[in-house]
Amino acid sequence: MGSAAEDRAKAAGLPEGDVIRILLEQHARIHDLFDEVASTKGDHKAMAFDELRALLAVHETAEEMVLRPVSKSVAGDEVAEARNHEEAEANKVLAQLEKMDVSGSDFDLQLREFRTSVDQHAESEEKEEFPAVISRCDLQQRRTMGDRLRKVESLAPTHPHPATAGSTAAQWAVGPFASLIDRTRDALSSGDR
Repeated sequence: MGSAAEDRAKAAGLPEGDVIRILLEQHARIHDLFDEVASTKGDHKAMAFDELRALLAVHETAEEMVLRPVSKSVAGDEVAEARNHEEAEANKVLAQLEKMDVSGSDFDLQLREFRTSVDQHAESEEKEEFPAVISRCDLQQRRTMGDRLRKVESLAPTHPHPATAGSTAAQWAVGPFASLIDRTRDALSSGDR
């Protein structure tokens, strides 16, 4: 993952609704949110982390459910499985971060390490998966995938669920129920701030 500006520039070069454009725009937002969490304190930091956590949870779930099956056929099993494995590992770390006090130095250290792994994962997607999808799927297919991605994101869990991460089948089976619980929890806790 390049900088937020680089990801936005790459995204702008793709048609509206293209699944790769949507994912690149999200990579840019993730980059922005990591910066925001790292540079703020108190309630602002907690709210920025909550947004980052939710975006990562939704983004990775949607990739596993929509992008990964296509990547498997156009980029190969090895590439798809490597990305799913990285997402499963990231989900475990995100679950640990979610339990930590955002004002602690341990949180900041673990967040920096996590950011490095998220950046490496996104870079692998952008070099190995995205070009294969662009070259092997026509624009209509990519727009259809973009529509599916948006629909899946609207129903995806907003918190990490390490037991389902990295498995497309588990995401389809458990994701909607986990999402209902997560979104209810989010609604109830929004009044706490």
